[in-house]
Amino acid sequence: MRLKQIQDFITVIEAGSIHAAARRIGVSQPAITKSVRGLEAELDVQLVRRTIHGVVPTPAGRALFVRARVAHNELRKAKEEMTQLEGDSSIAFGVGPTAGMLVVPGAIADFRRRYPSSRVRILEGLPITLLPLVRDETLDFATGGRPDGKLDPALQFRPLFRHDFVVVGRKGHPMRNARLLAQLRDADWLSIQPYGLPGGPLDRMFSSAGLPGPKQTIQCESYQIIVAVLSKSDMLSIMTSWLLAAPFARDSLQQIPVGGSLPSYTAGMFTRKDSPLTRVAAAMAKAVMVAARRLAHAT
Repeated sequence: MRLKQIQDFITVIEAGSIHAAARRIGVSQPAITKSVRGLEAELDVQLVRRTIHGVVPTPAGRALFVRARVAHNELRKAKEEMTQLEGDSSIAFGVGPTAGMLVVPGAIADFRRRYPSSRVRILEGLPITLLPLVRDETLDFATGGRPDGKLDPALQFRPLFRHDFVVVGRKGHPMRNARLLAQLRDADWLSIQPYGLPGGPLDRMFSSAGLPGPKQTIQCESYQIIVAVLSKSDMLSIMTSWLLAAPFARDSLQQIPVGGSLPSYTAGMFTRKDSPLTRVAAAMAKAVMVAARRLAHAT
C-alpha cells in the first residue's frame, strides 16, 4: 500500500463521492478511481460501493477507514513534529461549553506568549461529538465532562475541576421565588445535552428528587444560545454557578434557589492513550490545565 492510495481512499470516504474527492485533492476523477481500485486489488477486497447518492464504504472499507485515518493522522503529527523543530506548528483541540467560556481565554493568552506563531484550531462541542475526533486524532485533545458509563479504551481522562449546577431563569422570572423543584416541573426547560439522548443533568436533577422529568424540554449544545433564549422567554435551565457569574450570563439571568440535591459532574481532559502529544500540543494542554486549576482555586 502506498501512502497516496491511503490518502485518496480516506478522501473518497470523507467526501462521499469520487467527484468531490477529486475536486478536493485537485486531480482527475479517473486518477482517484484508479488509485482506489489499485488499493482494492492489492488488498483483494472491495472497499467502496457506488450508489445513486455517491460512494459508500463496504464493511471492509469501514474497517480500513477507521485504521487508515488514525495512521494518516499519526503521520501528520510526525510531520508537524518535524515542522515544529523548524519553528512552525499547528494544533487542534476541542472544548466543552463551560471550558470554552471560562478556561480557554486564559489558556490561549498563556500559550500565545510562548508560541506566538503557532496556528490553533478550537472546536466547541459536547463529548459525544469531540471524543471520536480525539480517538482518530483529528483533535490533539479535548476537555469536557466525563460521559456516564465506560470510557473508550483508546482514550484516557484526567480530571480538572468539578461543576455544580444551579437552576436559572431570566431576571424577574415569574417563578423566581420558587423554593421546591416540584414547583418548576411544568415549566418549559432548556437542557444542555445532545438532542435525543436521555440521562443528562436535567433528567438526573428531577430523578434524584423523586420526580418525573419535565414535560417539555428543548435540548441544546451551546450555553450562548441558552442564555439568549432564557433572557427572552420564561424558560428555565441549569448551568454551573461559574457560568452564571460570568458577564455574558449574570446581566440577564438569575438563580432560582430551589432546595434539594442538584447535579454536578467532573470535567477533565481527554487524550489518546497510545499517542503522545506533540511538543506544542502538550504546551497547549498544559496551558488549559493551568487555567482550569486557577479557575477552580478562585471559586
